[in-house]
Amino acid sequence: MNHAHPETQKLGLGALTALVIGSMVGGGIFSLPQNMAASADVGAVLIGWTITGVGMLTLALVFQTLSVRKPDLDGGIYAYAQAGFGDYMGFSSAWGYWICAWLGNVGYFVLLFSTLGFFFPVFGEGNTGIAIVCASLLLWCVHALVLQGIKEAAIVNQITTVAKFLPLVLFIAICLSAFRLDIFTADIWGRANPKLGSVTQQVRSMMLVTVWVFVGIEGATIFSARAGHRRHIGQATVTGFFTVLLVLLLVNVLSMGILTQRELAGLQNPSMAGVLERVVGHWGVLLICTGLVISLTGAMLSWMLLCAEILFSAALGRTMPAFLRKENAKHVPANALWLTNAMVQGFLIITLFSRGTYLSLVYLSTSMILVPYFWSVSFALLLAIRGECYERATARDRQKDMAIAAISLGYALWLLYAGGIKYLLLSALLYAPGAIFYAKARREAGKQVFKATEKLIFAAVMAAAIAAAVGLYNGVLKL
Repeated sequence: MNHAHPETQKLGLGALTALVIGSMVGGGIFSLPQNMAASADVGAVLIGWTITGVGMLTLALVFQTLSVRKPDLDGGIYAYAQAGFGDYMGFSSAWGYWICAWLGNVGYFVLLFSTLGFFFPVFGEGNTGIAIVCASLLLWCVHALVLQGIKEAAIVNQITTVAKFLPLVLFIAICLSAFRLDIFTADIWGRANPKLGSVTQQVRSMMLVTVWVFVGIEGATIFSARAGHRRHIGQATVTGFFTVLLVLLLVNVLSMGILTQRELAGLQNPSMAGVLERVVGHWGVLLICTGLVISLTGAMLSWMLLCAEILFSAALGRTMPAFLRKENAKHVPANALWLTNAMVQGFLIITLFSRGTYLSLVYLSTSMILVPYFWSVSFALLLAIRGECYERATARDRQKDMAIAAISLGYALWLLYAGGIKYLLLSALLYAPGAIFYAKARREAGKQVFKATEKLIFAAVMAAAIAAAVGLYNGVLKL
């Protein structure tokens, strides 16, 4: 379904690209050296990035193709899942994506004030009382900014996206000059550290980390209804992907030529600060922490926009309750924004009492994006196999799109495997309650809640959720 917005609220190529880059480059890149070294050494890291680079490139190309082949579909991963596999799968993709997004924002707020704790000890690790109070104030200030208009918020996001790249570029330039090949090649396969396991185990362990730093690649498709030109959606997605991939690779690989795997794994996050401190001294910590504060502020804004838009799109498609369709005078989905930030506020308070559980949920949020990605690439493959929307395309174009979608689907399945059964079961605990929203939306539309096939899918989700609950209670599963 296509829903139009006034020309004054349309987003250009620059704004869409900034949304893609801004949502991907948040806090993850600043902790990347330690996060990757904790799971793998140089050889496995290079293999993992090769797999990730190919997989995420095909995913970016799939989103580009779908924006062209299905220009009538707005809402990105929600609309693709709904069009290909029905209302309930569309809703589930929107629900899973929404949870992933606002949980990520909780992470950004805590990491932001943890970083400020370097300078102001009262903030501790980002979960002290004063830190949560300040995070809450910032949350509602950003909320007020977004309520002033999507385009206005997108302009601010463009500014922060440019600003956050300055310290990253400086880090890369300094580390390039200090890079030592002997450190980089000292133990390529991690044999000196048996805890890392085999190369295959190392590659598998780092997969969720690479997914986390790329979540947001679909940002332009989520805002397809607000794009000034449809072609800008695919252009923003591919441009954002290559830009972020290059920066991520350089930050990760160059760090492994500054410190050994064991030294990197032992760094406090944001670990980029520790790497730069080794080269230039304490001012390197100040530079990275300043960059992280700017980056997190921009990323929080991007994800707040994405959270509200995905709920709004699903509500327009009648798979979310009608109250989420409400826009204010500035054409901002106000109720969706209020619900999103109420959840963020609630979980910020929870971090006061259970920081360990919160950190586990941040990793869990990464696994929740895998199902929406899976349905999107499956839809693209289905279109190519059927030849739907390819009436004016050549056989070669169709075969190319089919091959790209097939590779992307294989990557999505690999990620589900790499994440493990534990996270699939725990994800079900968060997917299952969404049925309450879905049932309300269906009743408002005067439709049957579940079709026959959807009943089976929901039963499977409930069975997995119950299994996860029992596993948590018995201690078999741990957050």
